[in-house]
Amino acid sequence: MNIFRLIGDLSHLAAIIILLLKIWKSRSCAGISGKSQILFAIVFTTRYLDLLTSFISLYNTCMKVIYIGCAYATVYLIYVKFRATYDGNHDSFRVEFLVVPVGGLSVLINHDFSVVEILWTFSIYLESVAILPQLFMISKTGEAETITTHYLFCLGLYRALYLFNWIWRFYFEGFFDMIAIVAGLVQTVLYCDFFYLYVTKVLKGKKLSLPA
Repeated sequence: MNIFRLIGDLSHLAAIIILLLKIWKSRSCAGISGKSQILFAIVFTTRYLDLLTSFISLYNTCMKVIYIGCAYATVYLIYVKFRATYDGNHDSFRVEFLVVPVGGLSVLINHDFSVVEILWTFSIYLESVAILPQLFMISKTGEAETITTHYLFCLGLYRALYLFNWIWRFYFEGFFDMIAIVAGLVQTVLYCDFFYLYVTKVLKGKKLSLPA
């Protein structure tokens, strides 16, 4: 554990809480990509299978359970509780174009050719692109609610902080994970345009829109 990982985890948790509160308080999931949330649920499920086999720490276990529980709670709110408010017409990104290549890549490039390791690698690769349906949806609708942009900012900040976490671990622990670092870089790059718009528009009280 280091300061970058801790703040990154807290930023990730803040993003999840912001999204859940947005949906619950407004009684609406308008502007939220259900497909992105399904992908995140798959990410957490395939990554945290070690909950069934090993114990690292109470913090580690609690965070994993919270991530998985919140991910499925979000999917439930979107597709069941507030289904009538879900904008399926704009949430039209073809997720198979992400899942199939990521699945193939995780089989070809991994640390160890075992089921658990391949699924862990799959989760790392999938997380790096899971936000694409959400960004695609914003580009189609032309704008996003302020609360949704706060969610995206916290999510992107979490990923960026984890890059610093990897740098810290390399210099102070000698730990280096090429798969996690490359995937993190890809995900951070996807957020770059959003970060710029967030700083130049949202923080100045303007509506955020992404170029189509």
